[in-house]
Amino acid sequence: MNAPSDATTAVARRASRSRHVDIRGLRQHLRSWGDPQARPLLLLHGWMDVSAAFQFTVDALVGNWHVLAPDWRGFGASARTEDAYWFPDYFADLDAWLDVLSPDAPIDIVGHSMGGNIAGIYAGVRPERVRSLVLAEGFGLPATQPAQAPQRIARWLDQLREAPGWRPYADLDAVAAKLRDNNPRLDPARAAWLAPHWAEVGADGLWRPAADARHKWTNPVLYRVDEAIACWRRITCPTLWLWGGSGEWVRQFADADDAEWERRRGAFAHLREATIAESGHMMHLDQPEAFAAAIEAFVTPVPLPPPSA
Repeated sequence: MNAPSDATTAVARRASRSRHVDIRGLRQHLRSWGDPQARPLLLLHGWMDVSAAFQFTVDALVGNWHVLAPDWRGFGASARTEDAYWFPDYFADLDAWLDVLSPDAPIDIVGHSMGGNIAGIYAGVRPERVRSLVLAEGFGLPATQPAQAPQRIARWLDQLREAPGWRPYADLDAVAAKLRDNNPRLDPARAAWLAPHWAEVGADGLWRPAADARHKWTNPVLYRVDEAIACWRRITCPTLWLWGGSGEWVRQFADADDAEWERRRGAFAHLREATIAESGHMMHLDQPEAFAAAIEAFVTPVPLPPPSA
């Protein structure tokens, strides 16, 4: 594996370990750091990301943690499926991962973006399994309307007729440049380090994202925010919403007014919020030190208020 040639590459201060686990019949990859006897901390990555992207967050943690970060199915070093990817599969995969990683005790979970949306629903479905919850810009998607269904389903059916693929990149320098094009805040040295984890080389010598291209397919199932809220209302653990300081992520919710945000906030019984300054949606890459500090400041024993009368 050749490192990018024209950029200084960041150095990982804490070595990670890799292993594969059979999760629901699919060979899935787990990256871990730290003492296996230490308190576990589960990090869940977002769409088109990989577990290795948490390296800089782990390097910035102060406490003694056993950090665990799987690659979701179809991403990174986890196996691909022969079908599409659905949120119910991610919920079931997370349930199976916890049977392996923390079968006898609730666990602290940090989810970014897609990983946060998965963790938030799961924490309401299995509240007894989650000790504390950090949602990094993973508190729901834009609401959809039933009238969108015909067009969405038709688009999905059209996509099924075509073999999906990724644009190739000549070398890791080009991959690192793509990562910085996606996120201009990403430090060049971190982009160079992440490139061989985010992409994989093919038999033709070209590099492509380490992800199943089926992830590009339109999801024919509409996102129903009321169902998400019903799950969030059942969360019993302390929850932290982490915002990127730029506000760029929330612009996708152009139709969501203050009342909608208050409705979502109100679904969480024990909610705090914090902002990671000088960061965008990829806050774990933009400001990993501040991201790690926010997690550690929150994921500690938190006394809950008594139930209301």
